[in-house]
Amino acid sequence: MEKSFEDALKELEVIVKELESGNVELDGAIDKYTEAMKLAKYCSEKLNSATAKVNKILTENKELIDFEINE
Repeated sequence: MEKSFEDALKELEVIVKELESGNVELDGAIDKYTEAMKLAKYCSEKLNSATAKVNKILTENKELIDFEINE
């Protein structure tokens, strides 16, 4: 099952707080940083996809309308 944007963002926030605390050993920090980068990329792709959908709706209809993001 694919994560929601919100779930991925929450996980990313937790990792960032852990890394900022300075209480993570080097190997653990590297693993957490790698996971954080994956989550950041995932969130960025989700936002880009949503933006593209909104732009498509606006272009096709030449007006602002309600839209739904299908995941």
